[in-house]
Amino acid sequence: MYSAEVIICGGGIIGLTIARELIKTGTSSIIIIDKEEELGRHASGRNSGVLHAGIYYDPGTLKAKMCLKGNQLMQQYCEVHGLPLFKSGKVIVTRTADELSTLDELEQRAMANGGNVEMIDAKQLGEIEPNAKTVERALYSPLTAVVDPKTILAHMRLELERTGKVRFFLGTRFIDKGTKNVIKTNKCDIGYDLFINAAGSYSDKVAQAFGIAENFRLLPFKGIYRLLKKPAAAKINGSIYPVPNIKNPFLGVHFTRSVHGNVYVGPTAIPAFGRENYGILRGIDKELPSILWRDIEMFLENKKFRDVALEEPRKYLYKYFYKDAEKLVKHLTPHDMRPSPKVGIRPQLVDIRTKEMVMDFLIERYDNTIHILNSISPAFTSSMYFAELVVKNYVQGKQNTI
Repeated sequence: MYSAEVIICGGGIIGLTIARELIKTGTSSIIIIDKEEELGRHASGRNSGVLHAGIYYDPGTLKAKMCLKGNQLMQQYCEVHGLPLFKSGKVIVTRTADELSTLDELEQRAMANGGNVEMIDAKQLGEIEPNAKTVERALYSPLTAVVDPKTILAHMRLELERTGKVRFFLGTRFIDKGTKNVIKTNKCDIGYDLFINAAGSYSDKVAQAFGIAENFRLLPFKGIYRLLKKPAAAKINGSIYPVPNIKNPFLGVHFTRSVHGNVYVGPTAIPAFGRENYGILRGIDKELPSILWRDIEMFLENKKFRDVALEEPRKYLYKYFYKDAEKLVKHLTPHDMRPSPKVGIRPQLVDIRTKEMVMDFLIERYDNTIHILNSISPAFTSSMYFAELVVKNYVQGKQNTI
């Protein structure tokens, strides 16, 4: 049987940044297990790469506290190690006059969260993003940047392995809690002093194996992207976002220029039928009945979910996807976008008692286990500062929950 001072279940950005912090604070041995044979196969490697700047989140929430600081730390990390970084900036535009009050609310939230934003008029918008259009005014975020998530994951893995204190057990799936301080995997049993659940879209199932988080379930939402063809792509300088519905955790279809120069349009937020349902049918498994049942419950009892479920699936059809995108820019034709293989799954935590989507990060400590239960956007942006606080408050401070 293998053993380590700490086992981290999940080799995504949260698992890796927590491992980095543990090494800094003196942890002598860590085993990181991941069910995949390579890192970045799911959320951490499939996201847009955008480093958010603390605009959307209610002041006082964990997202609000961690996003901007996490942005700064991740940008510094990329600069120090020579990793791809595009300081793109972002504009948030209004599609109708009704969205102006929400735009004002976003400005207030950003300022309360310590962000650097500027309310600009249409002329100023034209200087920053000539192809963007808005009603009256827009919000400009100069601190928003774009990175290459898979490159960051690969560099962190190499960095951790070089310490001699971290081992990666890939292709190793968590099966169940074993005897005291032991977990069972598909390959072997592993002993630990501390177990950290950073299993992303499976974190609820891992937590429930330890007898906690029984009132929470993760519901998957599918994010489909398209690629902007040339010469239309040349008309996008950075990122163009719509004003979102701030009652929901989704930001809407938007334009993002990647660090490699491609311009992606998306993602959607389509209720998915599996935690890895990246295709139409691919990724649907035996959980389908339970996911469908939770979707039905949410549809009947939660108007916010119902609105998403009625609107988003139509974007499988090109004309509805295009209709969303063209509202943000002056010049776009139906022939300017092509399909992209890039698809992501957002595992959204739901409280099954209240039938509400959990809007903030959620962390719980039980005995000598710590569970990261809602590591959704802006988790990648926040990850470095998030990891600092997890280690400080839950490993060293032994806090029970947030």
